Amino acid sequence: MDLAIIEVFIILGITIFLFVTELFPVDKIAIFIIIALMLTGLVTPEEGISGFSNTATITVLALMIIAVALEDNGVIAWFTRGLQRLSIIPLILLIPTFMIITASISSFISTTAVVIVFIKIIFQLSERYGVAAGKLLLPVSFAGILGGSCTLMGTSTNLIVNSVAQNRGVEKLGFFEFAWFGVIFLLIGVVVVTIGSKFLPKKNVSEGLETDYEIDNLITTLTINGDSPLIGKAIQDTFLFKDTDVTLLKLIRDRVVTNAPGKYITLAENDRLVVMADLENIERISAEEHLTQRALRSKKEQTEETKVADKDKSDTKRDKQEIQLVEVLVLPGSAFIGNTLNNLKRLKLEGALPIAIKKRKNIRNTTERLIRKDLNQIRIKPGDRILLEITQTELNTLERLEGIVILKMHESSNTKNPKRMYITAAILVAVVTMAASGLLSILASSLTGIGLLLATNSLEMNKIYHKVDWQIFFLLAGMIPLGVAMTNSGADLWLSEQLLNLFDGKNNLFILAALFMITMILSGSISNNATAVIMAPIAISVAAGLDLPAKPFILAVMFAANFSFFTPVGYQTNTLIYNLGIYRFKHFFIIGGILSIILCVAATLLLSTLL
Repeated sequence: MDLAIIEVFIILGITIFLFVTELFPVDKIAIFIIIALMLTGLVTPEEGISGFSNTATITVLALMIIAVALEDNGVIAWFTRGLQRLSIIPLILLIPTFMIITASISSFISTTAVVIVFIKIIFQLSERYGVAAGKLLLPVSFAGILGGSCTLMGTSTNLIVNSVAQNRGVEKLGFFEFAWFGVIFLLIGVVVVTIGSKFLPKKNVSEGLETDYEIDNLITTLTINGDSPLIGKAIQDTFLFKDTDVTLLKLIRDRVVTNAPGKYITLAENDRLVVMADLENIERISAEEHLTQRALRSKKEQTEETKVADKDKSDTKRDKQEIQLVEVLVLPGSAFIGNTLNNLKRLKLEGALPIAIKKRKNIRNTTERLIRKDLNQIRIKPGDRILLEITQTELNTLERLEGIVILKMHESSNTKNPKRMYITAAILVAVVTMAASGLLSILASSLTGIGLLLATNSLEMNKIYHKVDWQIFFLLAGMIPLGVAMTNSGADLWLSEQLLNLFDGKNNLFILAALFMITMILSGSISNNATAVIMAPIAISVAAGLDLPAKPFILAVMFAANFSFFTPVGYQTNTLIYNLGIYRFKHFFIIGGILSIILCVAATLLLSTLL
């Protein structure tokens, strides 16, 4: 064995160790790989950075950008909006229904983006209808993986394997070439997971997130603007009476407070509505009904606030910056404790403007008690959450304050523009059509789609910078040079020779099954993309050594790298739902393990027909 091959295996071993132990983020590991390969001379500097210009890497980036536009313009939510009506379906039918819908969408849209939207939908079903989230989240994640395996653009793994194959002279895969295999695997997955779902926990949102954090809905004040359609309407004719997701606590008009206002009261301009709802609904009604989330203030209040915000230079300068909503948790000993929202405006908040409060859930904190108090009179206690309006500059200084913890940042997302939503959906259809028909490659069609999104103002560059999962991009860019190093050093040929010696005398069915199982096990420990980069060249070499067609071996690696069901770390969507705290490792190991074994047998039998 040459020294170069030993060096490759050492770097590969260290890489796998870092992936498994998670000592560093995957993007940082990828940079380490590039540096190590260049310093050891296994790749040239040009080859070391070749991953950043690789067709598969750029294609994945382009598809992630399109997914950002789809989510930002409400297309994915539009696709799935009607799913809440399915709550009446028995759970045994609801699970396969959700799985099939998730898989269908994931065939053309980023699996991770789709699963995130379905997590939100499942949480809403859990809150409103008592549907057990624990019975649906894992099936949805598995379905997203299975659906993404049905088309060439479904997952980054498929694109990586196809790129490796092309670079080694193998004919590229067609858009739907392996779709019927994927559909069969999906149907097997639906049956197995539906049966296994009875062993999944029955936890729902109220038993998980709300109990853990003990929070109620957001309480805030909305002011009726002059162009609001609410003006002149009685409360009973508006969303305030009809929308069960929004509770009207009081109405403030000309400094006169009306607790629990009656349904016959007619609304007027500058009325202030104290409402209780979640952030999504507050943003939605603010945009639809032309309401201002920041209450109008008297001249005296404006003067006092101007003094507090003097460090901002001017409101005009602040307004030019992108405003974010930041949620902070009040800790014991915080200077916030005992103050009201009105008091906080006078405190040194580094320019942040408090606009709402989430009260820590308490038996004594009922809606009726809140109605009796003005929002600005509610005292802040440990465990409460404050919603602040803030710019990025102010956020950097807010982090220095003691006694608070920044929990999350909510990007202000007003109601989606229907025109942009339809344009974005049409562009997606055009991208898929061009790629599926062969009119353009997936890369060319996806880049064309991005151009159309930018030209129609359906996508903003700053959204790309903030929302694209750059970890995946850097991971791919870092792993591809490792594949180059394996080729340069001959490590892939050496491995294939060892496997051929191991497979000597074995029939082709056994060899295909062994390759599938090895890839699947490796994918359950490290990233599915990393597994694809490592195993695809080996599979091609094994096929050449056996004088067999490469395509079944390539497809075996592609499917096996995706099918990392038996651990929560192999695929990003599994990690997402595992981190929600509903599942344990055993749920993935048992249900995912059984599914993996069945799929390995089925895939071996099906792919052997191509030999």
